[in-house]
Amino acid sequence: MMPEDLRTMLMFDWLENDLLLTITACAPASSDASFRRYFRVMTPDKQFIVMDAPPTHENIEPFIRVAKLLTQSRINVPTIFQQNLTEGFLLLEDFGSRCFLDQLNEITAPVLYQTAFDSLFKLQTRTPAQTAGLPHYDEPLLHRELAIFDEWFLGQLLDIQIPAAVWEPVRAILTASALEQPSTCVHRDYHSRNLMVLDSDSPGVIDFQDAVIGPITYDLVSLLRDCYIAWPEQQVERWRNDYFERLRQAGLVHCDPARFKRWFDLMGLQRHLKAIGIFSRLHLRDGKSNYLGDIPRTLDYVTAVCAAYPELAGFNDFLRGHVLPALSLVEAPVPGKVEVPVLSRVEV
Repeated sequence: MMPEDLRTMLMFDWLENDLLLTITACAPASSDASFRRYFRVMTPDKQFIVMDAPPTHENIEPFIRVAKLLTQSRINVPTIFQQNLTEGFLLLEDFGSRCFLDQLNEITAPVLYQTAFDSLFKLQTRTPAQTAGLPHYDEPLLHRELAIFDEWFLGQLLDIQIPAAVWEPVRAILTASALEQPSTCVHRDYHSRNLMVLDSDSPGVIDFQDAVIGPITYDLVSLLRDCYIAWPEQQVERWRNDYFERLRQAGLVHCDPARFKRWFDLMGLQRHLKAIGIFSRLHLRDGKSNYLGDIPRTLDYVTAVCAAYPELAGFNDFLRGHVLPALSLVEAPVPGKVEVPVLSRVEV
């Protein structure tokens, strides 16, 4: 059922009176972790996606700008057919409703991830970092993202405070590791909910408007240590090592595998801390409590990485001594995806 509100009335007015489309059906297309909404609209001969991005909360210009950039890099992103900057609407190509998350299993994963690796490689090799005009993943941005974990997860959700003597070394380690990596175009949300399974030129890539120039491991760890589906660590290592070799042969990295692994692990830690904070904020501020169910899996990634690096021992002790017991008292929905069996080797 369509929600009846001012935004949908504005949307129909734009579609029918300005664009002169005959709308035969309309339904919500997907949920989003932001203020954006998406609707699937049908006409007598075609169907589209309409992005509803209220101008008071969302700016659609970055989406338009990045879509053009990624199209030039031959990334398959939705075509923008019409735009309404004043009221915050876009008429987009419909990539359907089959995202990776809903299609992944031990049989489909090798092929699906191969297409994701190929698309990511195009993103990193064909998008010129120096002239892309994208913001940089710099120290202030890294610190702002880590602050989301501290404020919303520790402070707001769990009502606990982390000692500065524990938190400051973590921020310093993660920031230094991110900034020493080679820079490339970073999608920033390259995971199973934002990759669409298509009949041709798959995957379709969505939710790219926050793209930046940043660490080369960021999108790879987003994909392989996905907050919404977990793979056995041995499989993740094989995928990571194969993709590292692809980057090395292309001249994008000049380090050894051990250095790349450290970058990958610590980049994942930074991303997962941010994600846990965002999931908490979505629950507390926006009433989207289903994301609470993804915190335990994401926190498992965090504790596993902390246990592997002696310099993070103090943070690991804090997590196990204070955070995990407090989180166990928070009621959360059961997550939709769990660990899956080990897969055969996938060559990248």
